[in-house]
Formats: sequence, C-alpha cells, structure tokens
Amino acid sequence: MTFETVARVRWRGVALGAVVLAVAAGVAWWATRNTSDPAAAAGHAHGAGAAGGTSGPVMLDSAQAARIGVSYAQAERGVIEQEIRSVGQVTYDETLVRTVSLKFDGWVERLFVDFTGRAVRAGEPLLVTYAPMLASAEEELVLAHQLLRDVQGADSATRRGAERMLIGARERLRNWDVPAEEIARAEESGESRRTLEIRAPYDGVVIEKLVNEGQRVMAGDPLLRIADLRRVWVEAEVFEQDVALVRLGQRVTVELDAFAGRPRSGPIVFLQPTVDPETRTLRVRVELDNADGQLRPGMYATIRVRATGSGAVVHVPRSAVLSTGRRDIVFVRMDDGMLQPRPVVLGIASDDRVEIRSGLAVGETVVSSATFLVDAESNLGAALGAMAGMPGMEAPTPSKSVPPPPPAHDH
Repeated sequence: MTFETVARVRWRGVALGAVVLAVAAGVAWWATRNTSDPAAAAGHAHGAGAAGGTSGPVMLDSAQAARIGVSYAQAERGVIEQEIRSVGQVTYDETLVRTVSLKFDGWVERLFVDFTGRAVRAGEPLLVTYAPMLASAEEELVLAHQLLRDVQGADSATRRGAERMLIGARERLRNWDVPAEEIARAEESGESRRTLEIRAPYDGVVIEKLVNEGQRVMAGDPLLRIADLRRVWVEAEVFEQDVALVRLGQRVTVELDAFAGRPRSGPIVFLQPTVDPETRTLRVRVELDNADGQLRPGMYATIRVRATGSGAVVHVPRSAVLSTGRRDIVFVRMDDGMLQPRPVVLGIASDDRVEIRSGLAVGETVVSSATFLVDAESNLGAALGAMAGMPGMEAPTPSKSVPPPPPAHDH
C-alpha cells in the first residue's frame, strides 16, 4: 500500500468520526436543552397537545368519505321524545287478594284445597268446619222459625216476640258469614247442621295455605289467601332524575322475557310518595290485564316510558356527537368541504337523537357516522403539523461538498 493510499484511509476515518461526534452532540443537546425558553416550551406544549388528542380540521373528498363510511345529517329543530327503561317484576294486584278466615272458633274437618298454587272457582268448596257455637245458633234459628208458626193464632204481642226471635237468629248467622241459602235451608227443612261448608269468594289461585285438616282454628285466623290473577301489577324503579317524566295514568309499554316480541301496555296506577334514600329511585306500579292468564307473578319485565320534551330544541343524531371525557364535539362540514371540529353542549337525549344546547345552529351539516375515524384522522393531522416545527424534524438541506484530502508527498 502506498503512502498516498494510507493517507486517504486515515482522512476518511477522521471525517467519519467527526460526523459521529456531531450527531452525538446534537442528541445530547436535544435531551438536555433548556425548556425554560418560552418559545421552546410553547412549541413543545403544542406538539404534546396535538398528540394528546387535540382535533384539527380534516379535508375528505367524496371518495375518501365513502371509503370509510362517512355520512352527514343536518341539525334540526323539533321536540325530542325521550324514553325511560326500567327492569321490573310481575306481582299480584293487592286489591284482588282475599284472605279466607272464620268469624267463630272451630275445627277444620275437611280440607278440599290442600296445596298452594291450586286454582279455585267462585263458589267452590274450600273446607268444612265444625263450630259448636255455630251449631247452637243454627238450632236457635230452627226453633224460632217453628215458634213463629206455632203462634200464628195467638195475640199480636206474642207474634211480634216470636218474629223478633227469628230475626235475631238470622242476624246472628249472617254476622258469622253464613250464606243466605244455608239460612233458608235450615228454616225450610227445620233441621240444623253441625258443620258449615266454606266456599271460595271468587276465581283465583291459592297463594298461601295456612291450615291443615283437623286443625283447631280461632276466629280471625287466616286459613287461605287467594289472588285473582285476571289483573296483575308490574313494579319497577325509576331514577330520581327521571321522576318528572312519569305521571299517574300514563300508558307504558311492558316487555316480558317469557313472551319476546309480544309487548303489552297498561297505565301507571301508583307512584311511590317517597324516594329510596339508598338507591335514589322511585317505585312505579303499572296495571296489566291478564284475562288470558299468561302473566305469572315473579316474571321479569321491562317497562318503557315515553315522554315528550317540553318544547322544540336543536338536535342531531346521537352518532354525530363524539365524547372525549372532557368535552363533546361534532364535526361540521364547511362550505369548502372542510370538516371542522366544534365543541358543543348537550341536553336531553332519546335513543337516536340528542339536544344541542349551544355550539351548533339549525341547518348546519355534521358528520353522522364514522365519527371516530374522522376524529382519528383529525388528531393525526394535528399531531403531524405540530411535529413539523420540532428541532431535528426539519428536512435536511444539502451541505457543501467536503474538499478532497491534499495529495500525499512521497518522502
């Protein structure tokens, strides 16, 4: 190798080392630069803000919009129909629940309805009871009736006395809820019975059985509870902020898990007068017709209450609003086709529309679908624009050519 060749290799090594040192110095300056400089700090903050989600305007032509599924809608003025949904449960109509009990002491000699859940018809025998005091009262009725027949030829005072005895015996049995037909039978036949048959007051289902055959019962003891299920209630809870949207008599839709696709409707018949302090909810009771007997207490149901807002408001599709957690924005299409992000203040909402209280005017066009994709494009453009001003992100400029090394001299 000649001296000239060796010199050239050494020169190239020195130049490469200088370049490496220059790059290392630049990196060290960037890492340890003084951020107290207002201009530098402002530029850094701007870049960070863009990367953190600051949206900027977006330009999409029709082909690009169609490719990512962007569609548009106009801000309209009108009334928003709100809907409240709540999970409830079918239960008995308490006004159609009766308790079977006796107004005298006695024993249950026969029990015909001997299990809970049994359906009964009005007038069907439920049980047979024996009561000594009832048997004595019926015997007095028979004797009073016989006495009245025996004194028909006597004076008026005697007849009136016999009539009063008969009336008193009848009244005593009526007060014990002895059926009128049983009283008439005893008078006509002249025979008293030691037992009395207790019959169902109306059609229904036995929801509680509290007595067994042979059991001694006291006056007023509940024996059976029967519920008429031709009408039922659905009870649900409404949140405190929605209380103003429900009212007595308002018809609601009820959907049942057991009968999907077959909703029913009924009026609100009760609003609890107090709000639950723990759940902050108000109990709502809906009345449903159940003539077909398909609704059974304990079934889950969903009530849907529709309420119309108090007046016309500016509103857009809910899909047009992008919520970032700190603010709500919509992308407004400007006259030149630019999509401009704009913060808005929201109001009431329905399933598909939301009120815009400020930030948007009637007739303005907003992005109504693929809003997330537009926002991602907006954030990307803002981030790239901010990074363009960072040190080290500028486009490289051509530098002056390095002069060749001086020729080597032979020694």
